[in-house]
Parts: sequence; C-alpha cells; structure tokens
Amino acid sequence: MVVADVLAHGVGERADLPIPLFYAYAGAFAALVVSFLALGLLWADSRFRGDLAGRPITLRPPARPALARVAVRVLTLLAAVYTIGWLVLGPADENAGPYLVYVLFWVGLVPASLLFGPVWRALSPFRLLPDRPRRPYPAGLGLWPAAAGLLAFTWMELVAPEPAAPATLLIFLTLYAAAQLAGTLLYGHAWLERGDPFEVYSTLIGHLSPLGRRADGTRVLRSPFDGLDAVAPAPGLVATVCVLLGSTAYDGLSTSPGWVNALQSAPFGGRAGLGTLGLLAAVAGVAALYAACLGAAGLIGGTRGLTGRFAHSLLPIAVGYLIAHYFSLLVIEGRHTIVLALGLEAGADQNALAPGTIATVQVLAIVLGHVAGVVAAHDRSVRLLPPARAVAGQIPLFVLMVCYTTGGLTLLLA
Repeated sequence: MVVADVLAHGVGERADLPIPLFYAYAGAFAALVVSFLALGLLWADSRFRGDLAGRPITLRPPARPALARVAVRVLTLLAAVYTIGWLVLGPADENAGPYLVYVLFWVGLVPASLLFGPVWRALSPFRLLPDRPRRPYPAGLGLWPAAAGLLAFTWMELVAPEPAAPATLLIFLTLYAAAQLAGTLLYGHAWLERGDPFEVYSTLIGHLSPLGRRADGTRVLRSPFDGLDAVAPAPGLVATVCVLLGSTAYDGLSTSPGWVNALQSAPFGGRAGLGTLGLLAAVAGVAALYAACLGAAGLIGGTRGLTGRFAHSLLPIAVGYLIAHYFSLLVIEGRHTIVLALGLEAGADQNALAPGTIATVQVLAIVLGHVAGVVAAHDRSVRLLPPARAVAGQIPLFVLMVCYTTGGLTLLLA
C-alpha cells in the first residue's frame, strides 16, 4: 500500500449514499427544526449540572494505584519508542510507523475518549515527569498552545507534501516532545492539561463520555450533556474547537475536484502554500461564522460575553465530523495497522464496509452531532439569557447549526 493510502478516508462519491443527497439535506434540516421547536416549547429551565451531576460508581482500584499509573505510562512510552523505531529503521514500503500514528493513535483516541473519558491523560508518558513547576501557568495562555499544536498536526496530515513519510513524522514528533518536555519542566503538569494538544483533544472529547468525575473527584456515570456542561470557558477554547471543525472541513474540501486541480496546477513548491492558505481559511471561516452568530445572539438576548460560554456546544459537532471522516479509516485500516506493526503479512480489507454503511454512519454522525449541539446551546441559553429573550436569542445559534450541517454534508458527501 502506498503512503498516500494511509490518509485515504471518507465516502468519496455521492453515489455511495443509500438515499439521494437531497433527502440527506432534508432529513438533517428537519431534525434540527424539530429539535429547535421542541426545545423552545418544552425546555424552559436549565437542566444540566455539569461537574455536579452523575450517579456515583464504585470501581475496585488496583492494590497500588500509583504504581499502576506508572506502569501504564511506561508501556505507552515503550509503544512510542517502538513506533519511532519503525519510522527510523522500517522499510520504505509497508512501514507500520505512519499507520500507528495516524490510525491507531490519532483516530483511535476518538472512540477511546468517547467510551472512557480523557484516556491520553492516563496514558501520557510525559506525566512520568515530576510535577514541580518553576512558575505558575499563565492564565491568559489558556488552551492556545494546544490549539497551535492541533493546527500543526492537522497541517502535517492534510497539507504537508509527504504527510506519511517517516522523516515528516519524526520532525513533528521531535518538536512535539521538545515542547511538552520544556512546558512540563517550566509549568509542571498544568502545562499538559492545557498545552499538550493530544491531552486537550482527548479531554474535550472525553466530556461526551458516560464516565466522568464530579468536582470533588467522585467517579460517576453521567449524561454526556452534563459532561459538556462541565467544559469550563478558557482562553483558546473556541480556537481549539474551531481548529477541529475547520480542519475536517478542509479535509472534505481537499478531495473535491476543483481544489485538487488547483493544487496540481500550482507551481512547484506552491502546493503547500496554497494548502496552508486553504486550511487557515477553513479554520478562520468556521471561527468567524461562530463569532458572528454569537454576537447576534448577544444583541438579541441583551447579554455580552457569550462567545466563550457556548464553545461547548461545538464539541458534539466536532466529534460528529471526526467520526464521519475517520470511521471507515479506523475500521478498514485498524486491523491492518496491528498486523503490520507485529510484522505479519495481511492487507487491509477494503470491502470490510459497504459504501452505504459508511455513508449512513457519516450522515448520522453529522446530524446527531448537530442536534446535540442544539440541545447543549439551548440549555445554556435558558440559563444565561433573560427568559423573555431566551428562545429568540437562540435563532442565530440555530442558523449556525444549519450552516455547519449543510457545509459538513456538502464537503463530505457531494
């Protein structure tokens, strides 16, 4: 399998849809309208309680929990070294390293975090470093380092001339490790909570997990909406979520015939520049639309400072896009990745999923993600906006969801 195939995912052709594309749009729009109207009529008070909610669960801890945490992180470190070994010493063809990074790690973090919560926090080998900060983490820095790190990774995946080349991955992993080491030595584990792009990525997705913790540390089973409500506004939070949304939007755009032709006709060396502009424009477009709609919601609702307070409603949308884009890649290439990493011989089964199944999962992931975003935004609206303006103030948010849904379906399936 050639290197470029590592990054191949998505439906590809509109003919793969089990229903005409028009009906996919109609169904998505109907789901959003019904949700918006039902919530406006039946949901007058905030019901989510964030990190105060959940039913306590009892899990039998290991005999020596600190030792268990260290053991798990050491195993992760060994897996990372094994991956680097593949990148350095592995063959040019069928090198397991890119598969381990892009499929097992990057894509695998999504379902793992959805099921179990912030798994990279538990697995990260950087948490083997002592938590001895030399200075407090700057409050104004927030999640901006994570947003920058995620943008760098998605640039490598979607724009770099040879995204799966071992040299490309080794450069990124070296810079990533250096940043985490320097940040942890300076700010302690507070850096990893806010500056490690993959820990922030896993933690944000983990807010949708049924497994969570209350503010006092109690392990609980909870509604994913309570988990979403527990997302605390922070500098860089909106930017981080917009990077996830914008990068998946560019991912869909990058496979369209018009954009492919534009990249191919670009002068030598200009492809990366044009791709970089496209990626940045997609992220900026998502952010600008969000800011405009939240600004309008604030004007209608007579309330200021809403932009950061509704970023949590974008998370289920981002997760829906991630599932839609990477579901087929994980199923088709996941087994192949493990087999290849163990040195066995077995190709990926490209027929493991029917095109109709892939398309159905993609449409449902996008639509359900947006419906969940509408629910999360509504509950926050009735909490923050005056009762007489709570429903009217949500109209710009509803328009935002419609735009994201239409754009997502168009880029993914058209």
